[in-house]
Amino acid sequence: MSNQKSWLRTLIELIEVFFNSAQRNKRGRTWHQHVVPYEDGWAVRREGNQRITSKHRKQITTIDKAKRLARKYKADVIIHRENGEIRERLSYGDDR
Repeated sequence: MSNQKSWLRTLIELIEVFFNSAQRNKRGRTWHQHVVPYEDGWAVRREGNQRITSKHRKQITTIDKAKRLARKYKADVIIHRENGEIRERLSYGDDR
């Protein structure tokens, strides 16, 4: 009977490892939102994307949009200066 218990326990551990690794792999891309200078205004761009999510005339409007998206996806907002340097980073993730 103890052989069965140890076999069952091993099987359960293997299944847990499989599901835990599958959950980690789902998070391959991030939802971090960058506020970047764009043409004559500002834009929100998801990290890793070439295309912009939205464009705005004022930086504050762009930051508000990025914050809404970051809250929704539990991500960060990275605010850039006009020269491209990072000015500030805001975190809305639940694991921080």
